[in-house]
Amino acid sequence: MAIVPKKHEMPTQEPAVRAHNFDEVALGYPVEIAVEEAKRCLNCKNRPCVNGCPVNIAIPDFISRIKERDFEGAYRIISEYSSLPAVCGRVCPQEEQCEKHCTLGVKFEPVAIGRLERFVADYHNANETEPPKKPESNGHKVAVIGSGPSGLTCAGDLAKRGYKVTVFEALHTAGGVLVYGIPEFRLPKAIVAKEVETLKALGVDVQTNVVIGKTLTIDELFKMGYEAVYIGSGAGLPNFMGIPGESYQGVYSANEFLTRSNLMKAYLADPETPIMKGGRVAVVGGGNVAMDAARTALRLGAEKVYIVYRRSMEELPARKEEVEHAMEEGIDFRLLNNPVEILGYRNPDDLRDPKNGFVTGIRCIRMELGTPGADGRRRPVPVPGSEFTLDVDAVVIAIGTSPNPLIKSTTDGLNVNARGGILVSEDGATSRDAVYAGGDAVTGAATVISAMGAGKVAASAIHARLQAE
Repeated sequence: MAIVPKKHEMPTQEPAVRAHNFDEVALGYPVEIAVEEAKRCLNCKNRPCVNGCPVNIAIPDFISRIKERDFEGAYRIISEYSSLPAVCGRVCPQEEQCEKHCTLGVKFEPVAIGRLERFVADYHNANETEPPKKPESNGHKVAVIGSGPSGLTCAGDLAKRGYKVTVFEALHTAGGVLVYGIPEFRLPKAIVAKEVETLKALGVDVQTNVVIGKTLTIDELFKMGYEAVYIGSGAGLPNFMGIPGESYQGVYSANEFLTRSNLMKAYLADPETPIMKGGRVAVVGGGNVAMDAARTALRLGAEKVYIVYRRSMEELPARKEEVEHAMEEGIDFRLLNNPVEILGYRNPDDLRDPKNGFVTGIRCIRMELGTPGADGRRRPVPVPGSEFTLDVDAVVIAIGTSPNPLIKSTTDGLNVNARGGILVSEDGATSRDAVYAGGDAVTGAATVISAMGAGKVAASAIHARLQAE
């Protein structure tokens, strides 16, 4: 049979329609298209795609099941390695991981592994009739801090081995960045809730509104009988640029902007939490979070949305698919530009802090790419005399996040690096005995699947430790 050279296209909402709603953009493969895409897999003996996956899913095996129309069999294979298949099939950068190593991709487009993973998970969720069987208890207790992808993965892997796992989440809803950071149109919250319910069926106890470092400390967790602790608290502390005007009203961190919209439902007609709707919005940054913020602003009614990024399109770190979707929806990319000041106006009768003005614009300077730095990327250099102003009513800063220092400040003997990331060994062990960590709390903001990989590694290390004891 002749090889189909290109991936089968993912059905999506039309740009003019989706730009005004929060429904999921990508609609998913129908059964026949999924089977046809699976037939493109060469089932290589050396399986390079598996090595490209941070959780080492047996990719050719689950794709073979799709070819045979054994979709539940495909799901069982995936779930041996991943606790969040419906999530990963939507938000993982497969083009930089498994698909990047696909043998078919040497001459043609690689197999659409991520789309097939999503298909399998969605098929299972739509057709399952029984919850997973709860494993027999082994008598050991482990605490997991944070219910993001890293924490949920660690909890799921330990629960499957019979551990009594309690996940402590600071917010009122489980899911971490999956619920507060990623918009509904990319990852429906019902999908996250379904994955969490599957873990609960395995015996995982999820306690929300518990801030470790305030409500409880790590020392207190050990006194409560937990034999090991995994820190998967993420990187929720937003970074700012340190330029004039960042204290004006109408300036948001991407974390605040997305949390207000995603978790607190500020997009509703009469929301309980305020957010900027309408007007002109500038989003500073070029990563996936910047794309999410820009596309969210558009859906909230902004008349114009700019992406302001200091490098060129070739250096833009966001996923290609997300950039293409943003462009199709009308986001204006102002590349090789860097903000130097946020402009504002203060009503002289306003008795609040005089620094709290109202955003009226953002002053930028044009950039050009100079010589490469230590990381190999060409450094952006300002072009003298090239400053200009964009008239905007709101600015969203999306230039990254750092780990929250709360846990470190309340836990003795926990070493961190200069950026606040927890220092760990290869198996996730920290400098504190029986305390492990992984995901963004260690690396800073990274991908969902890399955080999941860290959770799996730590779960294996915790299991080995407790069984040895």
